[in-house]
Amino acid sequence: MSAEHNRSLRTLCVGIDPHPSVLEAWGCANSDAGLASFVSRIVPGLVDSGVRVVKPQVAFFERLGVAGMRQLAVLIGELRALGIVVIGDAKRGDIGSTMSGYADAWLAPGSDFEVDFLTAVPYQGVGALEPALRLAAEHDKGVFVLAATSNPEAGDTQKARRADGMSVAHGVVDDMSKWVLNNPGTRSRFGVVVGATVSLSDFGFDMSDYPGMPILSPGFGYQGAELSQASTLFPDTSPLFAVVARSVLLAGEAGFTDAVRSAEGDLHS
Repeated sequence: MSAEHNRSLRTLCVGIDPHPSVLEAWGCANSDAGLASFVSRIVPGLVDSGVRVVKPQVAFFERLGVAGMRQLAVLIGELRALGIVVIGDAKRGDIGSTMSGYADAWLAPGSDFEVDFLTAVPYQGVGALEPALRLAAEHDKGVFVLAATSNPEAGDTQKARRADGMSVAHGVVDDMSKWVLNNPGTRSRFGVVVGATVSLSDFGFDMSDYPGMPILSPGFGYQGAELSQASTLFPDTSPLFAVVARSVLLAGEAGFTDAVRSAEGDLHS
């Protein structure tokens, strides 16, 4: 596999996390009006930077209530109209009709929060995510399911062993792999979330056993992992969406484009 092909498998994903410190860096108040101002500025910044994939963190919009969610809808709509792929980092997960409701909210065409990909939590079982997986497949969308996250609190749960001997994290990846095999045509759009700061050997598996499965990886930049090490942190057999958020957002409006381009250079170095 050529070095050029390996680089083509790595895509920078800019996390849109309007944390109070980010709003301040952009000269915006930590308020409804400040968030609206940030949204109006970040969109042209993303376009100027040539960003192809973004991941709005829903929590930072939701914290401002109805007005914040309205701005999230505006942001998603404008970005998708510009051809920028939107991964809704909503981390939804439940069972039955409740999961169907979440799926309709985020994946149904024409919904207020319609995204291209959705993050999902599998701890009621990957099978419980079927309504979201099915709806995404029907409309050429995708889902990233949490597998191995970098927060220390997750270790006891994600490293615990299932009845089949796999760790919970490994089981999530394996279950998703089986789902993709049973649903032809979904391989490039259904993947897993693996933190850039974790060692998968601690979870008892290697992503090289699942070639071609897309990986969404937070943890680069502000959280400590280096983009220049992406090719060694993850197997080159899988498409990688490497997430940076505050490490570029805190550069503010004036420095944002340069920060993104620098991150792109590091990722593909």
